Amino acid sequence: MSRTKTVLIVLTSHAELGDTGRATGYYMPEVAHPWQVFSQAGHRVDLASVRGGRPPASGVDMDDRVQKAFLEDPEMSAKLADTLRAEDVDPAGYDAVFFAGGHGTMWDFPGNPALAALARDVYEAGGVVAALCHGPAALVGVRLSDGRPLVEGKRLTGFSNAEEAAMGLTGVVPFALQTALEELGGKHESAPEFTAHAVTDGRLVTGQNPASATDTAVATVRALASA
Repeated sequence: MSRTKTVLIVLTSHAELGDTGRATGYYMPEVAHPWQVFSQAGHRVDLASVRGGRPPASGVDMDDRVQKAFLEDPEMSAKLADTLRAEDVDPAGYDAVFFAGGHGTMWDFPGNPALAALARDVYEAGGVVAALCHGPAALVGVRLSDGRPLVEGKRLTGFSNAEEAAMGLTGVVPFALQTALEELGGKHESAPEFTAHAVTDGRLVTGQNPASATDTAVATVRALASA
């Protein structure tokens, strides 16, 4: 019988959508649905964010039974109210790190040294690094100990340039996520806009958009089983 694994879901702390005056943050379905998958697989889930405390949420829908279950779960409710600060996380305590999406990630995930070190250390210790939708923004700043980008030469996905354009946010986000990953040597694979698509390349698991939340979490569980 395999031991219980521990997954850290990392959330953005950024609440403003550029200069639009609109709110953003992490996207609740991209946390709740993976949580359900990880929990049903018997894994422990912790929550962290860039600044710690309660991070800003978007996309909350209490008619979604999975979101409702997540928000009403006493353990997860307490963890969400006081997330771990990225700098305070011990990577050795986690078998996988899962970067959830939401447009806020585009501002505070890339170039964050604590997140980059967390992903590098989990990956180099034989763990799984997973990222969903805009969550792969965290991978933009991740270099392995030999200096190479973690994504170099790897198959992956993330919110596509076409999807960003379809939402009318190409000129709002600080950079194009797909382009940034490709410039680092990542082999970006896109499915039709807003359809479920997850890609696994060894111990790197990525999902394209919110519709990919469950598939990406399932792929993460599979990667953990073979890690």
